[in-house]
Amino acid sequence: MVRWADPDELPGLISVELAADKLFEQVGIVFPPGTTMVEEVDDPASVLVEGDPPAGFALIGHVDGNLHLDQLAVHPDNMRQGIGGRLVEAVADHARAVGAPAVTLTTFRDVPWNAPWYERHGFAVMPETEWGPELRRLVEHERELGIEVAPRVVMRR
Repeated sequence: MVRWADPDELPGLISVELAADKLFEQVGIVFPPGTTMVEEVDDPASVLVEGDPPAGFALIGHVDGNLHLDQLAVHPDNMRQGIGGRLVEAVADHARAVGAPAVTLTTFRDVPWNAPWYERHGFAVMPETEWGPELRRLVEHERELGIEVAPRVVMRR
C-alpha cells in the first residue's frame, strides 16, 4: 500500500536509495559522492512510500506548476513486484488531486529501468522548447552536481 512517509522512516530510506543507485554501476554509471536525495528532505509530506518498512519511495516536488518526481527508488531485493509502478501511479493520482497539469522528471535516456520504463508508465520525452524556467534551472543544477554522467532526458506525463 502506498502512503505518505512517517518522519521517523526517512533515515531508513537512505539504504533503499543507496542500494537502488548501486544498480547503475552495471551500466557504467557511478554517481558523484555526496548526500542522497532523501537525506536532503525537509518535509516527509513530499515522500510516498510502500511497505513497512518501506521497500521503495517516491520523492516529489513542484516545478513550473507541475508535480515533479525528484526520485523513485525501490530496493533491489524488492524489485519486479510492481512497487515502482504503484508509486508512479500514486504520484500521478496526487498530481490530479492537487490540480497539477502534469508530472515531470529527469532520467537516464538509455538505462532500461529509467526512460524506457517510464515510457511504459505513460511518460514521454519533453522537448527542451517546452521546458519552463524552473525545469531549466533543475537540469542545469543536475549537470553542476555531476549527475549527467550519461545522456539524460526530461519526461512528462
